[in-house]
Amino acid sequence: MTSPARPGSQAPSEEVPIGPGGPRRALIVGTGLIGGSLGLGLRSRGWHVTGRDREPGRAEEARAMGALDALGEDLEAEVVFVATPVGAVAALATEVLGTPGRRPDCVVSDVGGVKGPVVEAVPHPRFVGGHPMAGSEQIGVAGADADLFVGATWVLTPTALTDTAAFGRLRGVVTQLGADVVVLSPADHDRLVAVVSHVPHLVAATLMNAAAQGAEEDAALLRLAAGGFRDMTRVAAGHPGIWPDICADNRPAIVAALDRLLADLAQTRQLVAGGQRRGLLELLDRASTARRALPARATRPDRLAELRVPVPDREGVLAEFTSLAGDLGINIYDIEIAHSAEGPRGVLVLVVGSDEAPALHQAVTAQGHRATVRELS
Repeated sequence: MTSPARPGSQAPSEEVPIGPGGPRRALIVGTGLIGGSLGLGLRSRGWHVTGRDREPGRAEEARAMGALDALGEDLEAEVVFVATPVGAVAALATEVLGTPGRRPDCVVSDVGGVKGPVVEAVPHPRFVGGHPMAGSEQIGVAGADADLFVGATWVLTPTALTDTAAFGRLRGVVTQLGADVVVLSPADHDRLVAVVSHVPHLVAATLMNAAAQGAEEDAALLRLAAGGFRDMTRVAAGHPGIWPDICADNRPAIVAALDRLLADLAQTRQLVAGGQRRGLLELLDRASTARRALPARATRPDRLAELRVPVPDREGVLAEFTSLAGDLGINIYDIEIAHSAEGPRGVLVLVVGSDEAPALHQAVTAQGHRATVRELS
């Protein structure tokens, strides 16, 4: 595969062939850091990318740096990414889906850090909530990077309403960008990212503010900020504008995670205040072991297997099986439903790693489904 372009390395193309036989087409609504990175990544892979932003100057900047081919609308785009703050996603996604003349099989997704309220507000078969777990302390389109999603986890949240073909197309685009797709329900996504993303950001911001306030009394304080402090507070440098919406829309999960953290900090304080050396060492040892055990960025396995499951051809089948795989921690590398011409049934085809196929097969059959597994060469 050609090396992805870096920001600024690819001039905007005004004469890109369109129509039958032309490049694949995408529309990006919101051309900040994530939207710009999407544009750079897609264009480096041969896509024709159109974009727009509520601030025309920002969209023009994205085009000038090579993230977009054109500005405005593209009714022939096969995929649309709404890359705006969470609070604006539902209205914009609904507007995109309802635009007269829009390509009828166009799939729409977003990149927001909260999924439950957004997915609930856009009950459409061709809207699939998404969240790339990638970012940067850089702010705005100037920090966009074609490599931003390579090796990153990208969560997709299909529901009982989701169209299988739309999900499959979106999943293919995301993997083309180099990301590792994880499928979760919207509720599970919000509960889990509160712990691993939202609360850490708030903690980093709080710690950074505490240090900044301390530096007002002792100017030497921030000069002592070494690698550990800088690592812990790096995300506090990110764009603050997206976080009020995230905290509002995911309030229950964030508050619950903060409450657990405060309780854990209170226990840690007791260990320190009481001089409990053994208890403190146990706490630090558990944390060290857990940190070293964090999974590395996923890579596609060398051996794949195909799980085929006869299923009723109805809404909800896709979400049922993808959620099951997600609960088992199994990544799905390809998915489709082969529809039957003889009645309301079909065959769900899931491609997973060969080593994980037996566990998924067991879980599927335990739920009363017949399934076969075949190793892929």
